[in-house]
Amino acid sequence: MMKIGPVGRVVPLHLQAGLSSSVLGDPAMEEPRTVHATAKPTTLQQLRESGWRSKPVKDELYDNFIAALARGDELFPGIIGFEDTVIPEINNAIIAKHDMLFLGEKGQAKSRLMRMLTRFLDEELPYLDIEGCPVHEDPYRPITRIALAFVAEHGEDEIPIAWWPREQRYAERLAPGTKFADIIGEIDPAKLAGGASLSAEEALHFGLIPRLHRGVFAMNELPDLDELVQVGLFNILEERDVQIRGYPVRFDVDVLILFSANPMTYNRSGKVIAQLKDRIGSTIQTHYPRQRTAGIEIMKQEARVELNGEFPVMIPPFMEEIIEQISICARKSKYVDQQSGVSARLSIANYRTMIANTRQRAVRLGERPAVPRISDLGHLYSSCLGKLELDMMGSHQMSERQVIDSIAAEAIKTVFEEYVDEHGLDEIADIFGRGVKIEVGDMLPSSHYARRLKRVPPAWEKAFEVNPAQSPAVRASCVEFVLAGLYVTDRVSRSQHHGRITYEFT
Repeated sequence: MMKIGPVGRVVPLHLQAGLSSSVLGDPAMEEPRTVHATAKPTTLQQLRESGWRSKPVKDELYDNFIAALARGDELFPGIIGFEDTVIPEINNAIIAKHDMLFLGEKGQAKSRLMRMLTRFLDEELPYLDIEGCPVHEDPYRPITRIALAFVAEHGEDEIPIAWWPREQRYAERLAPGTKFADIIGEIDPAKLAGGASLSAEEALHFGLIPRLHRGVFAMNELPDLDELVQVGLFNILEERDVQIRGYPVRFDVDVLILFSANPMTYNRSGKVIAQLKDRIGSTIQTHYPRQRTAGIEIMKQEARVELNGEFPVMIPPFMEEIIEQISICARKSKYVDQQSGVSARLSIANYRTMIANTRQRAVRLGERPAVPRISDLGHLYSSCLGKLELDMMGSHQMSERQVIDSIAAEAIKTVFEEYVDEHGLDEIADIFGRGVKIEVGDMLPSSHYARRLKRVPPAWEKAFEVNPAQSPAVRASCVEFVLAGLYVTDRVSRSQHHGRITYEFT
């Protein structure tokens, strides 16, 4: 007896247990198979002889997920910080065969997690290859009239089979502006004009969900979905059938339905009808990174910035910490609307901007490698504006730039005080004589800092303990970090003019 393997290959049953490669991940990364593949079935008769078995999409996800779990596979690669919170809840929802709602603020990987569930689908799925059929029919359980008629009129050796890749079995829609016809369907006037009866299936235009029969459909920002469409969705969730405009045209639809929503709107009375909420099997609560180290890891992973090349960039740890701390401080700031949230995209955009300005300095001044400085953060306005929604009650009419400056200063202070505790930098401000001034700027060469520091006490060497290195560029970055830290902790004064910043010990 034969059975179809994970990618539609015909594999003898006695060899199934010997398959070492995962049904997940990039095929190019899979281990070599020990079984030689033969041609995939192209007719219903060949499919039946192969031993392939039909199963609902949730059972398909369940089987592949359980197999991956038993093998110890990495279930959600690239997802950081959810190992002990979100991931276990998703695992339970898959095993429970639930439709799911991902509830969280913006930038918490909700859409990514929904898309990643397709990893647990078979790599390919057979369907009836019938011209004019609007859905990918189960070869053994067709649901549309056109498919039922075709199967009834032809022998199994005449019924064609094609294969549906798993990446095509997923679709998502953004709720605002979505109409009933978009995702459920509508009576097609052109088909009526052609003679189709109002009560006949042939008169229908199928929406996304019926067309994803045997697939996965995701609706983003559920609370913004029109109430009429919500009614259509809870009928699908409860009865697994489609009803359009009350006409007696019904058929079972096999689909996993996923939703995403922001708690601010989802929990507001009247935004989501109670019947729909009641029919969603599992609600998965997401969150921002609980530790700064996890946030930095996400930031660097998602930024995908090449630090080498003709003009390499080397980033001190304290600069990475400040960039992520800016997002952390924004999520706690009284000036920012916390119901809206502060996306992880803020850290990613700021990280890219910081590196971009550093690389621009490298090109202009010929410095290799270039090292980010605090003065580079003066360009974060461009990557912050629009990503922070002000709380008009808390901001007291502060401009967005003023809010960004305040949040950045708080972030620098937080990170600096951690380094003060470790390196004892608190003494540096006291060793300078009154009237000493140090000028910094994002386009000043690193040699400028080295020359300037020759005129200050040797005890300044202690500042370089934050990132030990003899590189002038690294030492310049350390200088700016310590000076900015002394300023935000009210130990020195600062003035700014034409992109240059002067710190003065008074």
